[in-house]
Amino acid sequence: MNINELRYIVAVAQTRNFRRAAEKCFVSQPALSTAVQKLEEELGVQVFERSRTEVSITPTGERIVAQAALILEEVERLRLLARQGTNPLVGPLRLGVIHTVGPYLLPDLIAQLHLSAPEMPLHVEENTTDRLEEQLRQGALDVAIIALPLAASGLVTRPLYSEPFEVVVPKNHRWAGRASVSSAELGEEQVLLLPSVHCFSTQVVETCPELGVKHALVQQGNSLETLRNMVASGMGITVLPASANSVKYRSPLLEIIPFESPVPSRQIGMAWRKSFSRLAVLDTIAAGVRHLKLRGLVPTPLRNAAGAA
Repeated sequence: MNINELRYIVAVAQTRNFRRAAEKCFVSQPALSTAVQKLEEELGVQVFERSRTEVSITPTGERIVAQAALILEEVERLRLLARQGTNPLVGPLRLGVIHTVGPYLLPDLIAQLHLSAPEMPLHVEENTTDRLEEQLRQGALDVAIIALPLAASGLVTRPLYSEPFEVVVPKNHRWAGRASVSSAELGEEQVLLLPSVHCFSTQVVETCPELGVKHALVQQGNSLETLRNMVASGMGITVLPASANSVKYRSPLLEIIPFESPVPSRQIGMAWRKSFSRLAVLDTIAAGVRHLKLRGLVPTPLRNAAGAA
């Protein structure tokens, strides 16, 4: 029994045809048929029932093919581990990202990573900080892009960039045309925020404590884009991170106003388990962020992942 024989029976099971299976495995049909028959003789069971018009799988054959598929997956995983030993940028990366970062950072970052790490496809999970932290601990994610600071034992963090907050108002709002707004003035307005489960909402309230009191005129939306649309419709004003106000997301119905100094901002970084070994991936992500031209982003100076704290 060898790996090729297992590949052949899986291919026959998938195609239900020896000729098409041979084409799929890039071998001649006689060679594939001989190998399948040899495997059946070695196992002492018939995997396939053959007729002039069709190929079917025996009940025992179904279990054998299923096990063969699992073995082939494990063999491929071994090969991937070996390749990653010489090049950590080979193989999928399970990347988590918080909701208020993903839509604005990922399109441009993925384009950068496609150039610098073309053999590293991303499996992306967009979620809240607490869920991403849990998935990191469980090993369901390799790296998460989250807001810092993150107080979590067993996880390592590294800053990527900072960005300022900006006020977004309807075009006909009384603040339209102003050069800046103070955070204290937000307490006088109908302010639209995300639910408190989102760390960005917490950061905005910390910036303007008046929004956290019971009588504050605060309404909630499910995403930053929902908030933007609610503001455009005249429901109130909101605060967005600068990256969410890039040109591609602008609306002619809205106006963006900077905060007065000191300008509130947030720091975005990466988190990963201490046991994560593909540290070159972290340097590649950080380098990719430095190439981005998103509004307001101030990349953190590069440093080697081995020195991350």
